[in-house]
Amino acid sequence: MQADVWSPPPVLLTVDLVILTLREGKLCVLLVERGEDPFQGMPALPGGFLNHAGEEILDAAHRELSEETALGSGWVHLEQLATYGDAGRDPRGRVVSVAHLAIAPGLPEPVAGTDATDAAWVPAEAVLSGEVELAFDHRRIVTDGIERARTKLEFSALATAFCGELFTITELQQVYEAVWGTELDTRNFYRKVQAVKGFIIPAGSGRRTTGGRPARLYRAGPRAVLLPPLIRPVPSTTGEDTEEEGE
Repeated sequence: MQADVWSPPPVLLTVDLVILTLREGKLCVLLVERGEDPFQGMPALPGGFLNHAGEEILDAAHRELSEETALGSGWVHLEQLATYGDAGRDPRGRVVSVAHLAIAPGLPEPVAGTDATDAAWVPAEAVLSGEVELAFDHRRIVTDGIERARTKLEFSALATAFCGELFTITELQQVYEAVWGTELDTRNFYRKVQAVKGFIIPAGSGRRTTGGRPARLYRAGPRAVLLPPLIRPVPSTTGEDTEEEGE
């Protein structure tokens, strides 16, 4: 009796992009309106299937970044986030997604691409709270992407990816406040940032602010890992965040 010949199960591979930026001081995520079923008309993350068997996953992520949003990847921090493969996550069949986190400062208004009818920046909090309902399991992916960004701001220099080439410490603080979703003490933040050698470096002449002295400009330094780290404030029992001392 001849044994059955094993054949691999049909599995499709996609990439999804959690693209974050700051707009008017708020952390925003890029969403597209799906132009076809399933979930036609619903907001979703930009993404799509690999073009062909030989396409590398990272190349597919860069391609989707351009095709779906018309955003170039030159100034975008892009890293692999996680893999999502629950059996029922896509009604079309077994579809596994390799999600990526993308971060850049001052990104322009997006333009919908191949499979989307619209694209827009949406406040991250509206997604996290469930106010904006997303297709597939994309709310879970957004939540994971934002938590990755929040954690990396503690231990890495990722915050500078939200800034332009030159920035002030106030602008850097605004990044931390927007991503962490909490206000920070200015003096404490300045002290902690200055304690991390190589995190940011002075960049010469300052930028004049209204009614005050020119603010000193900085650029990203060579240090990728923050020692000591900038730990997130710990929520207190009174509902107010408290900053750890001695970090």
